[in-house]
Amino acid sequence: RQSIRMKIGIAGRMTARDARAKAKKALGEIAEGIDPRPKDETAIIAAIKAREPTLRSAWNSYCESHLRRKGRSEKTISGYRDHIERLLGDWLDCILSEFGDDPSLVKERHDLLTKENGPYIANGCMRTFRAIYTHARKASRSLPAENPVFAIDWNPEKRRDTGMGLEDLPGWFEQVRALDNPVRRELHLFILLSGSRPDAIKKVRVEHIDWAKRVVFIPSPKGGQDKAFCIPLSRQMICCMARARRFGRMMHPEQAADWLFPAESGPGHINEHKEDRADLSHWGNDLRQTYRTIGQIAEVNEELLLRKPFCDLLH
Repeated sequence: RQSIRMKIGIAGRMTARDARAKAKKALGEIAEGIDPRPKDETAIIAAIKAREPTLRSAWNSYCESHLRRKGRSEKTISGYRDHIERLLGDWLDCILSEFGDDPSLVKERHDLLTKENGPYIANGCMRTFRAIYTHARKASRSLPAENPVFAIDWNPEKRRDTGMGLEDLPGWFEQVRALDNPVRRELHLFILLSGSRPDAIKKVRVEHIDWAKRVVFIPSPKGGQDKAFCIPLSRQMICCMARARRFGRMMHPEQAADWLFPAESGPGHINEHKEDRADLSHWGNDLRQTYRTIGQIAEVNEELLLRKPFCDLLH
């Protein structure tokens, strides 16, 4: 089903009675499956539709001219690709105007994703679709101006608060000490002490450590190279890194030449930081939350909290 528009006549040159009669005739033809528009108009519209982008072509354009050109990370691009090619894979060869003309299709898919994949994934998928549609309309003005995502009812989202308090830290340290892999032990500790994203810490290269200036350089954090920054190193953080270097040389001598947290993996560094919750209750972004929680307890200024080493907050 699709909506069509056609001009019945020109106001002032046709009476309202004649206009109604002509409209009823057109509606009757539509009910019989006949397109009432003049054949030349139908051909023009068909030609326009043929030039309109499909979701596949719009996604490829968005990925190349927007995501990659702006230096988005492969992880970010992979997330967008999962939304489009997995969750909306059956839409790839549909022209975008189908959704612009019938936004209920988008609403129904959002409801289905919410039920089958969860509210957060459903919202994220539709944010991706909204961005691609908006980007496609810049070059294809025949697409309906109103983004079809407006039809959905967004699922409520709450910020996840999985950080630990001061009373939780002793138990967590005991769990870290019990881990078999000493390099992974130091990785988790360093994430806690720095308050940084796990992906950035896992990819720290030896060449980016300046022991004399007591900083480690993060060249490609979330947001790309323009967001590069240095992490100041406290004494506890330096000790943590020294242990990681020592254990790394013993366990993975070849990879340890390049990486602070080496491993037998494709890239050569620890690639997966997740642990069984029974072995380690908090890891990854839980530790970032803990960093900020302890900082708030210590009444540290929010701006400073985003940069200051965790161990300094405890003193």
